[in-house]
Amino acid sequence: MSRFFSLGRLAAMWRKELVQMRRDRITFAMMLGVPLMQLVLFGFAINGDPKGLPAALVAPTQDRYTRAIVTALELTGYYRFDHVTASAAEAEALIERGTVSFVVTIPSDFGRRVDRGDSPVILIEADATDPAVASGAVSTLGTVAQQALLHERGLDALAEEEARGQLEVIVHRRYNPEGITQYNIVPGLLGVILQMTMVMMTSMALTRETERGTMENLLAMPATALEIMLGKVLPYLGVGAVQVTVVLVAARLLFGVPFVGDLSLLLLGVLIFVLALVLLGYTISTVARTQMQAMQLTFFYFLPSLLLSGFMFPFRGMPGWAQVLGELLPLTHFLRMIRAVMLKGAGYANVQPQLAALMLFVLAFALLALARFRRTLD
Repeated sequence: MSRFFSLGRLAAMWRKELVQMRRDRITFAMMLGVPLMQLVLFGFAINGDPKGLPAALVAPTQDRYTRAIVTALELTGYYRFDHVTASAAEAEALIERGTVSFVVTIPSDFGRRVDRGDSPVILIEADATDPAVASGAVSTLGTVAQQALLHERGLDALAEEEARGQLEVIVHRRYNPEGITQYNIVPGLLGVILQMTMVMMTSMALTRETERGTMENLLAMPATALEIMLGKVLPYLGVGAVQVTVVLVAARLLFGVPFVGDLSLLLLGVLIFVLALVLLGYTISTVARTQMQAMQLTFFYFLPSLLLSGFMFPFRGMPGWAQVLGELLPLTHFLRMIRAVMLKGAGYANVQPQLAALMLFVLAFALLALARFRRTLD
């Protein structure tokens, strides 16, 4: 019977696998790290109904009716007026840069029109590049503003019924007035696709050499670490160029995504982003010893990047600590850049912070990759 099955041999194989699992620390860490990361991110960081959205207030006269409406909007939890009494030009620049999600404009004659019994008007401009961000806040506008105005006027129940509808709230959804989700998702997909392919392919650049036994030949070459790194990553820039072309053409022809910005500025941002990705993948290849480990480390990076960058869920809907982590990811800044250029027609001045952040990632990953590169086999 022992020829077919032996508990002793089974126990020996079981012990052998445990030893191998203990030695493969990256795989063991992935088994524990990924579930914990999913629990934390989905449980605490993800919020489909963002609150505390930054807003600018354009109100030349701060009368009691204006203050009542602003206070009521803040009490909903959706609006956070970080830029109060901003001018119309300043508010326009803020919403173009993405600094604020809303611009609330209350005319200077608002209080006089209310006292005269005329129909007062307020204007709400919402950044609708991400429809999920604006939907919840916009849906509460009319009712909250109307109730705040009636309460401030001190109307009784009968007069309240007669006064309903007098306040006109004009909502202007900027950049995506129809609220089409594809306008937000498809440009972001360019960053996600580039990230998945560039990081994964370059992360296997050195580990493939090690597994195939050709690392000795590579190290014997009269080439510096910088030359070897550039020789490994530059070919993937061509692959990224093909992917960018395919995605942009498909976005315009298949999904009708508008492109109102400067193509050269967009391509500059894409080039910096791809360079950061291939350098990150090269850094991973200096840590992993096998292609399987490289894939595991790549996946460990993909998960928080997709969830915390603002691609799948509203960035401003996450808690503060999650937003801090999201700022440390290149995809976060790339999404802001490409959506601003494609949907808002943003110029260099508006996307300069995003380009600067991507350049910092390029520098950091390049220095880290060079520091990690080993001239001799362990």
